[in-house]
Amino acid sequence: MLDDLDHRLIALLRTDSRTPVAVLARELGVNRSTVTSRMDRLVDTGVIEGFTIRVSSDQDQDAVRGVTLVATETRLNHEVVREIRGYPEMEQLHSTTGTWDLVLQLRCRNLAEFDLVLERIRAMPGVRATQTSLLFSSLRTA
Repeated sequence: MLDDLDHRLIALLRTDSRTPVAVLARELGVNRSTVTSRMDRLVDTGVIEGFTIRVSSDQDQDAVRGVTLVATETRLNHEVVREIRGYPEMEQLHSTTGTWDLVLQLRCRNLAEFDLVLERIRAMPGVRATQTSLLFSSLRTA
């Protein structure tokens, strides 16, 4: 069970996962050992799965990003998820309700690569239909 301190710590780490423990402690109003033990516990229990980076959009201008909606055959949904999860182009993968079963956010080096990834997804056993929208700009990110 996460308490208020855990939630505030996670919020700070989401902003910058490289924030020094001393700065986190000062922001949270606790000592460094408390922050360290909380971070260790959050990692050990799987609440925090990893620490990552965000690449400046200026450095990634040529990348093609898109959101793909996928309808699957119910009995093969888990196999489709297992396969797609391993794609290096996959940024996010969500299950959803309604007409579409999965929502994928993809990032590829160029349009040709994006097209190849979509071909692989569409050819996958269990995929009934897809719909893709390319993302031109990000107006707000987490």
